Formats: sequence, structure tokens, C-alpha cells
Amino acid sequence: MTVPELAPRRTFGGVIAVWVVAALVGVSIGLFVPEAWRAAWLTVGLGGCLVLAFAIQLWFGRSQGFTERVAASVLGALLVMGVISLGFGLSSIVPG
Repeated sequence: MTVPELAPRRTFGGVIAVWVVAALVGVSIGLFVPEAWRAAWLTVGLGGCLVLAFAIQLWFGRSQGFTERVAASVLGALLVMGVISLGFGLSSIVPG
């Protein structure tokens, strides 16, 4: 008698987790970092999201689709942080 394969864990939650962390990092950088240093710190934050994406996807332990999941995590983090930085950039232009 053979033992059935266990159902693999869902991996989409790991991708979403990186996006949520990117949003939190982007908002934190926008609020607490001076305007002159925001671009540099957003780059550091995106690098941290890349490391987090690797760690989460390695923790899942599935090799199938690893590159695609990491790419989706980092691309989503880039888009999330880009939209947030666009919002902070536009808010600095508007007088008031």
C-alpha cells in the first residue's frame, strides 16, 4: 500500500504577505524619512522586500514555480511602493 501525497501548501499567501510588508515599509518611509532621502530609503526597502520574498518562498519548500513566485512578490512590491511614493510625491507638490 502506498502513502498518498500530501496536498501542497498554498503559496499565494506568501506573495500577498510581501506586498503588505511593502505597503507598510513605503508608508513608514514616506512618513518618517525626510524628502531628500526618500528615494534612497525606498530602494533599501525594496531590497528588504526581495530578501523577504526569498525567505518566504524558501520556507514554503516547493521548487515548482519558485522563480515565478519570487518575481511576482518583488514586482508587486515594486508597484505598491511606486504607487505610495507617487502619492507622497504628489502631496509634496500640492501647496497647503
